[in-house]
Amino acid sequence: MLCSGVSQRRIARILGISRTTVSRKLIFLAQIARKKNLESLKSSQTIHEFQFDDLETIEHTKCKPVSVTMAVEKGVRKILAFEVSRMPAKGLLVKKALKKYGPRADERPIARNALFEKIAPYVSPVAIIESDQNPHYPPAIRKWFSGAIHITTEGARGCVTGQGELKKAGYDPLFSLNHTFAMLRANINRLFRKTWCTTKNIERLKDHIELYAYYHNHVLLEKTA
Repeated sequence: MLCSGVSQRRIARILGISRTTVSRKLIFLAQIARKKNLESLKSSQTIHEFQFDDLETIEHTKCKPVSVTMAVEKGVRKILAFEVSRMPAKGLLVKKALKKYGPRADERPIARNALFEKIAPYVSPVAIIESDQNPHYPPAIRKWFSGAIHITTEGARGCVTGQGELKKAGYDPLFSLNHTFAMLRANINRLFRKTWCTTKNIERLKDHIELYAYYHNHVLLEKTA
């Protein structure tokens, strides 16, 4: 249920258990999933192609945005690893966010390096890495994958207003990544585009994605293989 778009409150109601039990079970299951995801990465074959980018969500309010940096193996759509980081508000929310919450550090560069450090031992020295044209990506790729080929793609508009992952164009070069991001939004209640089930604790967001990553790789993908 936690990996099928059901909120914790609704899970508690359906199963007739306490909401506290559900929240504690999320933490417990995430600990198991985290260990199994790392074991799966270590035992995987050499990665020759992967795509990566940031998915944006929020921490309680849109004035406190959060970034989920994720790497996905091209073609098979396996989630290799991810990192969650805080980021400052953008656009029209900047003044309001600064006034209400003060300056917010941009942790994305740290998360990006942590992600690459995690997967670098399992990536081919001459791997093909694909991303959008974010100017902050090339330095990190050169640092961790000096012999890799970095292919960038111009960002495209979403097929539906507010849905940035599934693209309007007929062919999406970053389909493996964007389709996986869309699945995260469809299956993790707190990542829905319009919802009142927002993340209140960033650690619980990490736990929820960790659990989904295991379910995605070992249940959903294996059933479609």
